[in-house]
Amino acid sequence: MAIKRIHHVAYRCNDAKETVEFYRDLLGMEFQLAIAENEVPSTKEPDPYMHVFLDAGQGNVLAFFEIPNSPKMGRDENTPLWVQHIAFEVDSMDELFAAKETLESAGVDVLGPTDHTIFKSIYFFDPNGHRIELAANTGKPSMLKELKRVAPAMLEEWSQTKKAPQHAAWLHNNEGFGEE
Repeated sequence: MAIKRIHHVAYRCNDAKETVEFYRDLLGMEFQLAIAENEVPSTKEPDPYMHVFLDAGQGNVLAFFEIPNSPKMGRDENTPLWVQHIAFEVDSMDELFAAKETLESAGVDVLGPTDHTIFKSIYFFDPNGHRIELAANTGKPSMLKELKRVAPAMLEEWSQTKKAPQHAAWLHNNEGFGEE
């Protein structure tokens, strides 16, 4: 089997219209389509829903379900807020700063930019409580090559110790890696 790409990623939302407006108006995603049913096609359960799809760029689709007959939406209380998030790439730091300004002007609390050495990010929450990250790449090709090289060893060490391996400590010690 060869996976071609992600067809879409779907999350729950509180209000489909509000969600579409947020992603369309503040993040520039085009509203692609909506599917609404009174019965779930796969299970035949009688459960009305609105399923909306937004263009997240380059064939990536972000989708949401509004399911009004279900209990109020919650989140996994055993997982810290910062863990589960949707990250989108922007073209440049200028675009990242412009997005931050747009979001803050609309009353959205924005954290960052945070420097991850290979990219810089801002973080905020959508109207449904989903954490969103916008990231601008800043890494050099040599950095990415080195991270890929050490990834298997890091994973194996983590699997054994559950402590952060130091193979890529240079990401956080301000020494950088390579010049290319």
